[in-house]
Amino acid sequence: MGDLLLVRHGETEWSVSGQHTSWTDLPLTQHGEEQAKSLAPLLAGRTFALALTSPLGRAIRTAELAGVYGVVADPDLHEWDYGAYEGITTVEIHRTRPDWFLWNDGVPPGPDGHPGESPAEVGERADRVLARVGPALADGDVILVAHAHFLRVLTARRLGLSPADGRLFQLATGTVSRLSTEHGHPVIAEWNATGTSAAVR
Repeated sequence: MGDLLLVRHGETEWSVSGQHTSWTDLPLTQHGEEQAKSLAPLLAGRTFALALTSPLGRAIRTAELAGVYGVVADPDLHEWDYGAYEGITTVEIHRTRPDWFLWNDGVPPGPDGHPGESPAEVGERADRVLARVGPALADGDVILVAHAHFLRVLTARRLGLSPADGRLFQLATGTVSRLSTEHGHPVIAEWNATGTSAAVR
């Protein structure tokens, strides 16, 4: 059984400002590009039975700069649809909804084509991705290049937790995390590794 490697894309202007970023396809900042390049040594020498990326440019660019080749864009790896909260910070939301918490409350509908998602709906997408990568993990490692909130939900589902339990797994930009198995059960083997970390095993 291979390992499941999770890569969060590099920094963007909105990841710095804390604005919720789903379909707004911002490019990586210069620092974000450097973060992505720094991941290449962590991934060097690995071959992947399957490499998937979000269809958004910031994820595709991160994969390219990190030296991940042969990636296939999978729409299910898209970030959480933040609906009306796209581009809005949590601080701003709390001015009118002081008790709002993404992991419990989801988001209100946004513009056409962006109805927003609940934790359970993001969990359904994560489950589809896990079903897709399952057979490939039997052949070796799998790598997913995507977004913080989605990868946190996917981690929760891989560990048998509810989608809302993704709140437990803080995930920084430009990092590699590794989900493995111990005695046949999924575990977190490494989390938030950066280009200055020891090589991902």
